[in-house]
Amino acid sequence: MTLTSTASLHASSGAEAAQNKLPKRAALVSFVGSMLEYYDFFIYGTAAALIFPKVFFANVDPSTATLLALLSFGIGYIARPVGAVILGHYGDRIGRKAVLLFTLVLMGGSTLAIGLLPDAKSIGNAAPVILTLLRLLQGLSAAGEQSGANSLTLEHSANSNRAFFTSWTLSGTQAGAILATLVFIPVSSLPEDQLLSWGWRIPFLLSALVLLVAYLVRRTMPETPVFEDIKDKAQVARFPVVALLRDYWPDVLRVIVCALIATVSTMTAVFALGYATTKFGVARPTMLWAGVLGNVTALITQPLWALLADKIGRKPVFIGGVLGCAVLLFPYFMLVTSGNTIAIFAAAMILSGVVYAAPNAIWPSFYAEMFEARVRYSGTAIGTQLGFLAAGFTPLVSASLVGEGPQGWIPVAIFVACCCVISAAAAATARETHTVDIADLGKRRA
Repeated sequence: MTLTSTASLHASSGAEAAQNKLPKRAALVSFVGSMLEYYDFFIYGTAAALIFPKVFFANVDPSTATLLALLSFGIGYIARPVGAVILGHYGDRIGRKAVLLFTLVLMGGSTLAIGLLPDAKSIGNAAPVILTLLRLLQGLSAAGEQSGANSLTLEHSANSNRAFFTSWTLSGTQAGAILATLVFIPVSSLPEDQLLSWGWRIPFLLSALVLLVAYLVRRTMPETPVFEDIKDKAQVARFPVVALLRDYWPDVLRVIVCALIATVSTMTAVFALGYATTKFGVARPTMLWAGVLGNVTALITQPLWALLADKIGRKPVFIGGVLGCAVLLFPYFMLVTSGNTIAIFAAAMILSGVVYAAPNAIWPSFYAEMFEARVRYSGTAIGTQLGFLAAGFTPLVSASLVGEGPQGWIPVAIFVACCCVISAAAAATARETHTVDIADLGKRRA
């Protein structure tokens, strides 16, 4: 063998090795980016339940203040469909990577600004107005993050492991929730005056560090070969949203309804947190630690659910998990309101960490595989964000539905369980795609 052929062989082997590492690298990039985005998103939810009623809405009675703070949390979800249309358009026009870098900077900057925002005592009614505007920017960013990360990872993965690698986007979400809660636990233990004056700002200011790490990891990731291929063939849609709504409106509608499962997440992470601590005297650290345990468990179970989905299909795992959530909501509330710490931990680990982890791990591949590459970013972004509107307002709706007494949670459990059943019914109408080649996804209409 000549020196030239040997060098060529080594170069070819090196290129092949680098190519084989791309799915893992894409999964890492998506994990870290989602961790930042949802660290920022979850610290707002925690603060809305525990802090903001007293800091930014202190000029009204406590019950109204709580509702207004939860409303500000939900408003972030109003911006998400708008962000989905805008960011989905550019994600399908110029590529996944550029848009994902933009979402990082937008989310990190908005969160840092919240941490620096003067309270209502300092600037009056301007404080909650600015807070709400910054929350809207968070919503715009979140609209493009998960869908872009899912598209990036899916399109770098082999056919046999798309669900597994794509699930790491949602594992990043769990890691962000864990990180946010771990930061809030010592902060929430501060004396009340210190907590409300400066302590609550610490988690928001720390987002600058997470932003730096995520940006450095993400900026070197190459564009996906699937997108480069449609770009080289001049198949990029001029107006992806128009093509999406013309050819894929049933799939968009299906994703919207399937995404109602996210009501479980915001009900446990935001509503149950405030409900258990204010109505039943459960210590704030207990509920926060329960959230950590649930999310740590999900970090273990989600990749396992995704591996199963790569073997038996997306639909059985997704539908089974969704219906399991509908059933377990009732014992979850019984345990959370019992005041027993071990029972509360067990409830969070079983519902959030095991059962909800199934649809949470599967939806990134399940939804994205309904669309072809030229509208995939837009399809998943618009579908999920319209569906997530219900999740965004679940804490507010739950607070208005809750009754008096020990069983006041029953209307809330019924409401979220109904959302789960509707989600499962929509998923049952979808095409099973786990054996479909990535080049053929979404092309049954061609």
